[in-house]
Amino acid sequence: MGNVPHNRYVSDGLHPHVYLAMIGLAGWYALSAWAGFGDGGYTDYLLVVMTGFLIVSAALPAVAGYVWHRHRRWTPETAGRFEDWMAGEFDLGQGNRVAAKNALIEILLPLAAVAFGMTAFAIVALFAG
Repeated sequence: MGNVPHNRYVSDGLHPHVYLAMIGLAGWYALSAWAGFGDGGYTDYLLVVMTGFLIVSAALPAVAGYVWHRHRRWTPETAGRFEDWMAGEFDLGQGNRVAAKNALIEILLPLAAVAFGMTAFAIVALFAG
């Protein structure tokens, strides 16, 4: 692993702030879709279905994380600071570890890409229509 210090914080779970970021990006995506394409009729029906899927897709990891943190007795006092989590390593299982920063980027990048992309589509739709 190169010059990695051996006393780095190692976590096998995500910090609670990561779950909040996931929910925030899913909400941003939904708001962008509604702002850009909500015009009544069947479009709104499809946006309601899409929003339901987003709620479920954001709720499942959040509930799983809540159960995991509750099982581990990970309270805000024992969770540590987000900066400490970011400076440490994330255990992927079976002895594989990556830097927590890399894990965070790999988790949030797809969500951020679709949220920002939908915002761009919404802006174009508003100016075109």
